[in-house]
Amino acid sequence: MFSFDNSYARLPERFFQQVNPAPVAAPRLIRFNAALAEELNLDFSGVDDERLAAIFSGNSLPEGAVAIAMAYAGHQFGNFVPQLGDGRAILLGEVVDRRGVRRDIQLKGAGETPFSRRGDGRAALGPVLREYIVSEAMHALGIPTTRALAAVLTGEPVYRETALPGAVFTRVAASHIRIGTFQYFAARGDVEGIRTLADHVISRHYPELGNLDQPYLALLNAVSARQAALVARWLSVGFIHGVMNTDNMTVSGETIDFGPCAFLDEYDPRKVFSSIDQRGRYAYGNQPGIAQWNLARFAETLLPILGGSEEDAVAAANAALVDFGRVFQERWLAAFRRKLGLTGEQEGDLELVNDLLNLMHKGEADFTLTFRALGILAGGGEEEDFRARFGQADGLPEWLSRWRLRIGPGGLSPQVRRSAMEAVNPAIIPRNHRIEEVIQAGLSGDFSPFDQMLGAVRKPFADDPALEAYREPPRPAERVTQTFCGT
Repeated sequence: MFSFDNSYARLPERFFQQVNPAPVAAPRLIRFNAALAEELNLDFSGVDDERLAAIFSGNSLPEGAVAIAMAYAGHQFGNFVPQLGDGRAILLGEVVDRRGVRRDIQLKGAGETPFSRRGDGRAALGPVLREYIVSEAMHALGIPTTRALAAVLTGEPVYRETALPGAVFTRVAASHIRIGTFQYFAARGDVEGIRTLADHVISRHYPELGNLDQPYLALLNAVSARQAALVARWLSVGFIHGVMNTDNMTVSGETIDFGPCAFLDEYDPRKVFSSIDQRGRYAYGNQPGIAQWNLARFAETLLPILGGSEEDAVAAANAALVDFGRVFQERWLAAFRRKLGLTGEQEGDLELVNDLLNLMHKGEADFTLTFRALGILAGGGEEEDFRARFGQADGLPEWLSRWRLRIGPGGLSPQVRRSAMEAVNPAIIPRNHRIEEVIQAGLSGDFSPFDQMLGAVRKPFADDPALEAYREPPRPAERVTQTFCGT
């Protein structure tokens, strides 16, 4: 079933705490991701739902598992907390998938750990359904992300504002090592711990850096580049993480922790959905700057092992942080060039992109459907259909003239350009109001809307009339203005 090879559990004991999942009363399988299990080289043939529920609730610990809660610290909304750790997550172990890539298998909501900090260690059903849907949607969109392997009802309530059904989510990640993991050792002055962790990360995620003269500086640059690329991809699909604390940023470059996340409906760079982000720190348009700020905290942890004088180490780290801005801008502009159907690079491209975004903001245009409609226009569609996406369209005709001049009469045929644009501009995203419908149905015991939405978000670029309901933005009465982390 599982062929565990648990490299993190072989690190020094101060890196984690051993803890077994707490048994639950009546586990019942909601969903098992058989396709992902096959990718992970896991054989569950002949295993029935009851057995799956026992395994993925934590009631039955698989052979070879070494259950641990990982230690980490973190800046939460800018405030440093020296000890956080896995308060409701337990790492069962690591497997090597069919491509030879090491992947973590982790239970979320599996009970209290030494890091729970007065929490119950449990998860409510709603956040589990949200994370399952959004993580699988991100994967389908081609964005590096943790994945959903299983979701299980516990048969026990959890208590937040009210009593809610409890659930356990099984998450798969390249690893669960965060910037906050490095901060945990830095806060304790544990330079050897930082070095050991850095060596482990290089071996696991960046083996090409191992033989360089300055591997730890190279690690900072590599993590920075991956995060620049990741956040650029987020912005290209209108994704708002919602809680970009340093303990929610992985060194592997995967999206992690989908608590109060959301996707834009109408475009607004100041948009915030997270109920706990009272000041808009993690608004859509702030995410690149926050990523750079988080990476500065990562750089601080590495200073003692970068080598040379303190002055040289600080200068090298600052250079890496400056380079983040360059890499991000390149990746972001490249992504939006593709969204606009632009080939090659021209000097006015940045202005062309920003001018469209400003028009979308003024006209309260739906982010996803506007770019999708632009692809139809590029393929010979009616201009009026595109302009109808904007509530107020002053300046739009002039922008369209510039865009048509930029794409030019030569080059790609209209149909080829449209196909290229539709391959990067999704028709379907996991819209907030649809997720809310799924959660409400799940709370009443009906998981058919969950299954239907999961099927839809796994085909984000499809023009399937049967999925039309998942394309449309919310009506005014359906708007979701706040999302919640679930702890």
